[in-house]
This record gives sequence, C-alpha cells and structure tokens, in this order.
Amino acid sequence: QLQLVESGGGFVQPGGSLRLSCTASSFALEFAAIGWFRQAPGKEREGVSCISIHDKTNFADSVKGRFTISRDRANNVVYLQMDSLKSDDSAIYYCAADQTGSLECTVTLLDEYRYWGQGTPVTVSS
Repeated sequence: QLQLVESGGGFVQPGGSLRLSCTASSFALEFAAIGWFRQAPGKEREGVSCISIHDKTNFADSVKGRFTISRDRANNVVYLQMDSLKSDDSAIYYCAADQTGSLECTVTLLDEYRYWGQGTPVTVSS
C-alpha cells in the first residue's frame, strides 16, 4: 500500500520560510497527483496546493503568490515551498496521493485522494 511521509515542518517567525517534503519509498509519486492539505485545531482540513501528473498546479487563494509546489522526479519527492508565512498558516500539513490517473488535481475534493501521510506540524509565531 502506498505510504506517504511528510517532513520539514517546524517553528518559524512570521515572514519566514519553510520547505515541506513528501516522499514515498515504494511508489513513484510522478504517477500520481499530489496534494498538500492542512488542518488547524478546531478547523476542518483544507486544501493548500496540488500538482497533477502533468505538473499542472492549483493553489488555495490564501496562499497564492506565497507557496509553490514542485516535483523532484529523480529523488521521488514533492515539495511545498512556503514563503512569507503568516500566523494563519499554522497547522498540521499533510500530503496526499491520487493515483487514479486524473489529468488535473484538486484542492477542494479531499475524497479524490486515497492515500495520506501522517502530517508534519508548522507553527508560525513571533
């Protein structure tokens, strides 16, 4: 079964940057759409960004211009680069995989993603 692992979370001051990584040891992520989602305490999980199998990307309005998503196919890693971080970005961040072969990715339909990592926490605070 596809097992995803997130890393790179931590503590950062407002305006700072973090780069999150999503990896899978037994699956080629380039054959799946990969989404990044986050969940803050007391809130529902929400989509942040995604990248399709053809590298088409989508972003939530709240992170457009600040976050980027990319693939490193040689190392089987999908990154979420987070810049200009705000306190509202604090959450546990999850990566998820949609291996159905969809040509586009979604940040709104969470049920499209069958496999999920356990999450990495991000705290933005001064």
